[in-house]
Amino acid sequence: MVYDATNAVAVSRLKVHRDAAHRLGLTLVEKPVRTEDEARSAISGVRKGEVDGIYSPRLLSLNIPGFIFDIAPKRAIPTMFDDVFYVERAGLASYSANNYVLGRQAARLVDKILKGPRPGDVPVEQPTKFELVINLKAAKALGITIPQSILGRADRVID
Repeated sequence: MVYDATNAVAVSRLKVHRDAAHRLGLTLVEKPVRTEDEARSAISGVRKGEVDGIYSPRLLSLNIPGFIFDIAPKRAIPTMFDDVFYVERAGLASYSANNYVLGRQAARLVDKILKGPRPGDVPVEQPTKFELVINLKAAKALGITIPQSILGRADRVID
């Protein structure tokens, strides 16, 4: 996982990623970077066999998802994104909140605020709809067979 070490939000999320990796029995290889050049270099330096995959954090800072999207397939390394955008363009998989639903949720909250309540009085809401999307074409290019049990749980499978 390459992340922007200068971004407070990215750094604050490290514990969540570490805890999840631990619960799943995975080793999280952290690559903190501070510039786009460092991000490109860190991702370019990853070789198949050194890691089982690359996870792209949610933040777009330093173009980290873009570099992962561009470089990982050339190295035949599976990718996991937080946004279906990358999976629709040859990333392997994503698991994330549905942005369309989030947009509707935000619009509903803005409508409430415009009708009178102070923003601080409107309860914070978390996403309620998450989607697993898998790109079978990307899996085939990587020589990966996605188990039927995973495909059956996917909200969307791209051929």
